[in-house]
Order: sequence, then structure tokens, then C-alpha cells
Amino acid sequence: MATPEFIRRLRATAGHQLLLLPGVTAVVFDGTGERVLLGRRADTGGWSVIGGIAEPGEQPATTAVREVYEETAVRCVPERVVLVQQLQPVTYANGDTCQYMDITFRCRAIGGTPRVNDDESLEVAWFPLGELPPLEEFASERIRRALDDLPTWFEPVPS
Repeated sequence: MATPEFIRRLRATAGHQLLLLPGVTAVVFDGTGERVLLGRRADTGGWSVIGGIAEPGEQPATTAVREVYEETAVRCVPERVVLVQQLQPVTYANGDTCQYMDITFRCRAIGGTPRVNDDESLEVAWFPLGELPPLEEFASERIRRALDDLPTWFEPVPS
């Protein structure tokens, strides 16, 4: 997966130190709401929801739309924010450390035919909600919360 140019510039001066980055996840449902769009990730080989990093100055909903199209060729519209969550820090093989603030959107597909549209996915497909492939908790939780009609979820403030 290509590292965005703005992160490469930051790394030139920041080295491997922790970077806090804005991440966006899109849980995309078809027009009937009965299928969810998933991509099989090139880095892990596992199926997951679609996501990526916001570019400087880019609104989170715009990031969701851009990432879904770049990775799957599907056009979508964000319908609501599902959750906001600070994820645990990740250290990559090269020593770079990042921590992502994830904003997850429930989205509705409005066009396009799913296909692998970049090098981040091995496969892209619609899955009926009752026939999902094995997913990590990250993706499962976001799909569950996107199906709920509850307010935006966030970690409670410690008392």
C-alpha cells in the first residue's frame, strides 16, 4: 500500500516517532441494505470494511467517498457517523509508529460495479449480511454498529 506523500514528508523529519493520523472507515450497504461491501486486504489477506487516511484539509465524509471509490470503483454517499474511536498504536515493520483516530461512516452505494481498483485489495465483493466471511472484530463491530439506529458511539469518559 502506498504511503501518502504528506506522511512521507512528515517521516523525513519525525523519523519513526508516533504520528496521530485521521482514519476513516466506510461501511457501505447496497441500495436494499441487505448486502455490505468488503475488500480482501492485500496486506493481511483478510476481508474487511473499506477505509483509509484523510488527506490534509479533506473532510472525513469526503475521505470515505474517495477511499471507497479508489479501492472498489463503487460510488457511495455517507448517511451518518457510526462511531469515533482512538485506536491502539501500531508499529510497522519499518519501525514507523502510528495511532489512528477512526471515524466510521454508514454509507449507501449509489453506483459502480465492485472491482479491485487499486493495489490495496486482492478481491472486492458484496456479501449478504447473513453470509459474511470471517472478519476481525474491528470490521464486525463497525458493521454491527452501522446496522443499529443508535446515536454515534464513542468510548465513555473514565470516571
